[in-house]
Amino acid sequence: MTQVHAVHQIMNRNVSALESSNSVLDALKVMTERGVGCVVITSGSRPVGIITERDLMKAMMNDKEVLGCKLNEVMSQPLTTVRPNTAVTEALSVMKNRNIRRLPVVEEEKLLGIVTVHSDLLYWALAASTKKDSQYRVEPKAP
Repeated sequence: MTQVHAVHQIMNRNVSALESSNSVLDALKVMTERGVGCVVITSGSRPVGIITERDLMKAMMNDKEVLGCKLNEVMSQPLTTVRPNTAVTEALSVMKNRNIRRLPVVEEEKLLGIVTVHSDLLYWALAASTKKDSQYRVEPKAP
């Protein structure tokens, strides 16, 4: 088994992303169809923001017409990101300090993946803390 130290080893490479000019309704459709909790917002290919289920709920409570708004009007920004070689423990610290659950992985302004508290980091923590129990070991995700 390979020891996991960097976020590129545990990140999800299948990231849902939309251009900032798309509507909130477009993001909601993507989240529903793909079963994901967030969409990374881009300008060209550069990640510039994120919208999460929680962001959508707050926005809809404040403005019933939000579904027609452009993503750049409601996205969380500036976007907090890490590089692929960032240590998993450092990524976890960033997420804790910024109170975020999703952390895009970016290099040279290109979105490479995303690390989430609920899947990637939880399984990594279980694997790291349960060395004797192979049930919780996690192999790094394939490139």
